[in-house]
Amino acid sequence: MTRTITFNELRRIKDNLPSGSMSKIASELNLSDETVRNYFGGHNFQEGKSCGIHLEPGPDGGLVMLDDTTILDCALRIIDEHMELAHSHH
Repeated sequence: MTRTITFNELRRIKDNLPSGSMSKIASELNLSDETVRNYFGGHNFQEGKSCGIHLEPGPDGGLVMLDDTTILDCALRIIDEHMELAHSHH
């Protein structure tokens, strides 16, 4: 599934990930940590694979077109699980 979100939204998702999530996503999806980081960073495409991301300049950091939302879906699930854990301890 392709999806378009703003660069800032992608950044917010990255910032909400609990520490260690990049490695967790990488091992779960059998990718390198670098590839997962690039997916959220949008800047080091030379280092790892770019995962089919296209940046369009625009407001809110520009638009990011994701050819594959697998990493994003995984990240969102981790954030959800993390939030549930945080709330269940109160």
